[in-house]
Amino acid sequence: MNWYQETLYSGAIDHGYRQAFRVSREVARKATEFQNMVIFETPFFGRVLALDGVIQTTERDEFIYHEMLVHVPMVAHGRATRVLIIGGGDGGILREALRHAVEKVTLVEIDRGVIDFCVEHMPKLSGGAFDDPRLELMIEDGIAYVRDIERTFDLIIVDSTDPIGPGEVLFTESFYANCKRCLNPGGVVVTQNGVPFYQNDEIRTSYGRLAPHFADVSFYVAAVPTYVGGFMALGWATDNVDLRHLRPEVLAERFDKLGLQTRYYSPGVHYGAFQLPPYVSALMR
Repeated sequence: MNWYQETLYSGAIDHGYRQAFRVSREVARKATEFQNMVIFETPFFGRVLALDGVIQTTERDEFIYHEMLVHVPMVAHGRATRVLIIGGGDGGILREALRHAVEKVTLVEIDRGVIDFCVEHMPKLSGGAFDDPRLELMIEDGIAYVRDIERTFDLIIVDSTDPIGPGEVLFTESFYANCKRCLNPGGVVVTQNGVPFYQNDEIRTSYGRLAPHFADVSFYVAAVPTYVGGFMALGWATDNVDLRHLRPEVLAERFDKLGLQTRYYSPGVHYGAFQLPPYVSALMR
C-alpha cells in the first residue's frame, strides 16, 4: 500500500507535521481548469476526496461537517425556505439542506468537473441530491453570482475550500458585503473557517471582514477527525442577534418537529457549539 500525504501544512503553513492516509487504491484522478482532483480508497476512512493536495472530505466522517454547516443555521432560523450554497460541489451540503422543507436550494459551483467527479466516484456524498427538482444548479463564479443576483435568500452557506487557489476569493470583504445584500431580513450566513489551532488567521480575517456588515458575527465549532488540529470553526453572521442564543429546549422543540435522524447534530450539540474555547474567542478581536 502507498500513502497519500496532504499538502495543506507543507507550504505557507508549516507546523512541523504532516497528515497521511494509507491508500488501498487510487479510484480516479482528473485535472480541470480550476484544480487537480483525486479520489482514493483507504482501509479506515473509505473513499477520500482531495483537491490540489488538500483533503476535502471522507466517506467515514463527512456527516459531521455537512450536518453542522446545514442544521445549525436551519434550526436556528426556523423558517428558511430559500437556501443558497456557494461551492459544495461534492453534494454533501446539498444533501443535508434538501432534508428540510425548503422551496428551492440554489447551488453555485464554479467547477462542473468536481460535481461530475464526485457523483461518479463518491455518490454517497450527494445521495441523489443533484436529481432533486428543488435544486437550481448554477455553474458559475460565486463571487459574480452574489454581486449580480437580484433575488434574496434566507440562508447562505459558503462551503469553500481553504483560502488558497479558487477558494481564496470567498474570504474577501466585498464577497461578504454582497452576501449581506442578497440576504433576507433575519437571514443567516455560515462559512467554513478552518482549524483555528493552526489556521488562526482565517478566524481573525473573516471576523474582521464580516463584522462591518452584520449585527452578530461569531463562530461555532465541530470536531471533524480528518480536519486535524482540534475543533473546526464555522463562521456565523446575521442581523438577528437572538438566533445564536436560543435555549436548548427551543432548539429541541424545533428539531423534533423536523423528524430528522442525524449522526452528529443534536440540539445539545448545537447549543454547545457556540460556547467557544477561550483560545478561539480570543481571535475575534
